This record gives sequence, C-alpha cells and structure tokens, in this order.
Amino acid sequence: TTMMKKTLFKLSPLFALLILFTASALADTISLTLSNPTETATPGSTITFTATASAPLTNSATVFLNSDSFNLDSPLTLDDSGFFNNFPLSLDPGDSFTGELFAVDIPLNAAGVYNGSFEILGGADDNTFDVLASVPFQVNVAAQSAVPEPGSLMLFATGTLLLAFCAGRKRTAANASEPAAY
Repeated sequence: TTMMKKTLFKLSPLFALLILFTASALADTISLTLSNPTETATPGSTITFTATASAPLTNSATVFLNSDSFNLDSPLTLDDSGFFNNFPLSLDPGDSFTGELFAVDIPLNAAGVYNGSFEILGGADDNTFDVLASVPFQVNVAAQSAVPEPGSLMLFATGTLLLAFCAGRKRTAANASEPAAY
C-alpha cells in the first residue's frame, strides 16, 4: 500500500497540469449575438442578419474563426458569404466585431415560421474546427396581401375621375340640347 500511495502522489501533479492545460485550451471561445434573432419578411425577399462576435478577455490566446455550419427549415436558403467576406480571420482576447453574418433568401411560395441555427467553427489555429459559438434564429414570412401597388391605385383613381368628368359633360350636353319648356 505504501508503493501505491507514492505512485498516486507522483501522478497527481502531472494530472493537475494536464487538467489545467486542457481547461485553458477549451476555455478559449467567443460569444456570438445576433442583433435581431427574429426577423419578419415577405415572400421573394432577402433578410440580412447582423451579429457581434466577441472574444472574452479571459481567453489565453487568439481564437481563429475558420468556418461555419448552419441549419435552416426548407424552402428558405442561407447565404453565408457575409461571414466569409466580412468577419475577421481571428479575434484576440478582448476583441469584438460587428457585421453581416449571413442572409436568408425567401422564395415566392413561402409563408409561415422558419427556424434555424448558425455556428462559427474554429479554435487555437487555422486548422481547428471546434464549435466556438452557436445562435438560434427565426424568420417569420407573412403571406402576400392583396393590397394593390401605389401605381395601380393612381391609375384606378385617374380612370374613375375621368369617367365622372365625361358623364358630367354628357349630362350637361344632353340638358343643353333639350328645348326649354314654357
């Protein structure tokens, strides 16, 4: 039993260091916040989602933002070029960035509530693809209403006024051609 206690004592500091280094490596992450996680749109439109990514001051090193992953209910489609074109390649401890993260295209036949999630992948170097942050989002697609366009309303109003004017002139001309009664 004496030999066993010595071995455990020798492994304890090594085990503690291993846990310390593993915990600090896993602690380096980012926070991700969408400016508006619930958007409302109409069929045929595109919505842009803006987000802020921040690396906490408690991070021990630079965090690399290497890729993304997402899920979105069909038939909506997600364009993640905002992440690749706008977001920085890395964030140092205490750094923050706000910009377009992704856009959602809504087809003409869509109506209803659609859910999705977006993840930023990365880590301690440019070859790491751990999940750094994940955010849920929702798109509410309102059905197309039967409200006419302003141009159509103007055309209708102009036609109605023209008909009223012509009817009034015809009535005036008809009254003028009748013989006067004495």
